[in-house]
Amino acid sequence: MRLRPFTARLFATRLCAVALLATAPLLAGCGAGHDEGGAGHDGGGTPYGHRDDARRPGAVQAYEHHAGEWKLVWSDDFRGPAHRRPDPQKWVFDRGGEPQWGNHEWQYYTDRPGNVSLDGAGHLVVTARRERLPGMACVVGPCDITSGRITTKGRFSRAYGRFEARIKVPGGHGMWPAFWMLGANSDKVAWPDNGEIDVMEVLGRQPGTVHGAVHGPGYVSQGIERHTGLPRSRSLADGFHIYRIDWTPDRITWLLDGKVYGSACSGGLKNGQKWVFDHPHYLLLNLAVGGDWPGPPDDSTPFPARMVVDYVRVYAHRH
Repeated sequence: MRLRPFTARLFATRLCAVALLATAPLLAGCGAGHDEGGAGHDGGGTPYGHRDDARRPGAVQAYEHHAGEWKLVWSDDFRGPAHRRPDPQKWVFDRGGEPQWGNHEWQYYTDRPGNVSLDGAGHLVVTARRERLPGMACVVGPCDITSGRITTKGRFSRAYGRFEARIKVPGGHGMWPAFWMLGANSDKVAWPDNGEIDVMEVLGRQPGTVHGAVHGPGYVSQGIERHTGLPRSRSLADGFHIYRIDWTPDRITWLLDGKVYGSACSGGLKNGQKWVFDHPHYLLLNLAVGGDWPGPPDDSTPFPARMVVDYVRVYAHRH
């Protein structure tokens, strides 16, 4: 989410299908898995995935664990009355517009309940609105879109475990919802050396595909990226889905609705690349609009657009 130069990301997206075929023999180790039709249920049953899933030959095999092997260490189920801001003991707001986000995004982040608040039914709603507020200053776009971005910086960070959120993303050209993580040492170590883990990114113009990635030294604008799609041209914007990573000292694995679709590991890096995922990261939720990767909104883009978050949960392995 931090930087997305358009040409690099377009190149990566176009080559993804070829890369998946090329890495098929390595999928049991560390690489990209693409399980057509394997992901995409609502995710409302168990949060522990599907240990009995029978995958096609060549797909990444999930290293699932029994529920008893995990313990919940942090969560937010967003309970509270409608229009209340999220718990300030857990979340802080990022505010403002470009150039601080680095992606030529159009939105201006605020801390208003109109952009980030509880809905009174156990959800957090991040809303992008077409409006211009006094004091807004932007260097990209028409400066007439507000949205929200919250983080756990200074409140919670962790290395290793299971990180997941159940989210309904918005569709529409220019929409760019994300659930991601940044190294908690960001005040001392600049990006990308502090590390970035993208648990979920969805482009509104491609609402059937979820992207997961990591960014670090030597894999900056074009990170190590995995993605998967829903079967039968279904859209992630049609319902809630569980976006998850499992993170160990040498591996990060991405799952959609309990099914693995790819992984990155320290042993798979190239010369000049460094594995920096050995320290705590904090969490981020945001709804960006426009930018180099998703492109601008157009006349068909619905406003207000809403990213609805049912919960965010972090688990650790029991020892």
